[in-house]
Amino acid sequence: MSTLSQNAPTSKARREETEDDVRAKRRKMEEEKQRESEQVEMKKLENLLFGSLYNPVSFGEREADVEGSDLFRVDRSAVRQTPDSEDDDEQDSDDDERVQSEGVRKGEAAWEDEEEKEININIASVNRLRKLRKEEDEGLISGSEYIARLRAHHAKLNPGTDWARTDSQITDGDSSDDGGDNDDDDILRTNEDLVVKSGGSKLCSGLLEYSKQADANIADHSDAPINSVQFHQNAQLLLTAGNDRRLRFFQIDGTRNTKIQSIFLEDCPIHKAAFLPNGSQVIVSGRRKYFYSFDLENAKFDKIGPLVGREEKSLESFEVSQDSKPVACRGNGGYIVLVSTKTKELTGTLKMNGSVRYLAFSDDGKQLLSSGGDGQVYVWDLRTMKCLYKGVDEGSTCGTSLCSSPNGALFASGTDRGIVNIYKKAEFLGGKRKPIKTVDNLTSEIDFLKFNHDGQILAIISRMNKDSVKLVHVPSLTVFSNWPPPKKKMGFPRCLDFSPGSGFMAMGNAVGKVLLYKLNHYMNA
Repeated sequence: MSTLSQNAPTSKARREETEDDVRAKRRKMEEEKQRESEQVEMKKLENLLFGSLYNPVSFGEREADVEGSDLFRVDRSAVRQTPDSEDDDEQDSDDDERVQSEGVRKGEAAWEDEEEKEININIASVNRLRKLRKEEDEGLISGSEYIARLRAHHAKLNPGTDWARTDSQITDGDSSDDGGDNDDDDILRTNEDLVVKSGGSKLCSGLLEYSKQADANIADHSDAPINSVQFHQNAQLLLTAGNDRRLRFFQIDGTRNTKIQSIFLEDCPIHKAAFLPNGSQVIVSGRRKYFYSFDLENAKFDKIGPLVGREEKSLESFEVSQDSKPVACRGNGGYIVLVSTKTKELTGTLKMNGSVRYLAFSDDGKQLLSSGGDGQVYVWDLRTMKCLYKGVDEGSTCGTSLCSSPNGALFASGTDRGIVNIYKKAEFLGGKRKPIKTVDNLTSEIDFLKFNHDGQILAIISRMNKDSVKLVHVPSLTVFSNWPPPKKKMGFPRCLDFSPGSGFMAMGNAVGKVLLYKLNHYMNA
């Protein structure tokens, strides 16, 4: 009995140890299963984000060409295992047949809302929906039409690529004879240019697609006429300036247009303000013998002038070179004064026969165009400081405005009679004085000309009459028929600028407002 009593506790302890071992093994197995499941989930996530390492999916391949239709179950091991049976393949084929029998086809909607056709939506009453209008006075449209226009607008803002289109018939290096014949027929059916220059798409003539945005200076309207508006090279910053002596900066987004800063100049009603093309400074001028340079980084003004050796009564009219080096100012007695933006000192002068009225840089700052009281246009070489050519501006007795296209191939000249002549500069330098186009849609003096960034739009402004703004489609040399906007009062326009990508157009008027428009053709601001 004593022996049995001594062995009883020992047997009980062994049972407890055995049960502990079983529980420990069970916990270990559960932990291993959990780790395996976590690894499986991680592999699924990796395949979802990055694709299979050993079976990469190429762009443009169809799902049927990819080995293993379920990307989450691709075996990433180097050694492939053969299936034990064909049950999985048979099950997949049965599933495919069942899906097809249910009538679901790729690309078709699985469900449609019949009430969409009965709903009418007023797209004119909501500001953000007005861009969907095809006509100015359009209001109610059906629900199905509303969805179609939303999809079309989304496709326009987010153009796809050929490899991403499910219905694309384009293949890389392999096309059938029929496809080639169709491509040839498509080319022969159009008279459009076969090669489009890189950097942007072609703008259509006739009607300009645009939408009105909140005023650029809605956060702080001016009490005086706006004399200058200009976008910074980053396309988000806009400066405005005028006779109220305030230089204002706004962050442009089309809705809020937040004011960033306002600077007051006590001794200088601002006649003109402009960014240097490199975006580092702002040149500010008025009817004074001097002008200012505002350093954007240090928020500091530098006074430039009076210039040594010169007795100009005013340096209010100037132009900045595309290379940000010289500033050309209108001087007295037909003189053009050149000032360095770096040293802030006089670097040279040019002399016209008549008075100087307007200046324009060309060819990245290597050339300067000028016009004035003698009705002639001068072309100067700033490297040699000599006049390359001068010729009479057709029909002009006094030049009042001048502008060169961004690539320097064209220039436009405005006169006191409301006529704008557009020239090819190469032909003008060769002695051909006949303009390629004469725009005579305005009847009063032309005060302002401006090409947009790709040279497809030319803006013309006359300050003498209300709504005296015209936009010219340069490739076709025709005026947009729907500009200025009908039934929209723009007041007396004074200045205008396009954003670096021409997505926005800002126009200052005589009542202190800067009207802002979005040009829908351009994707970038």
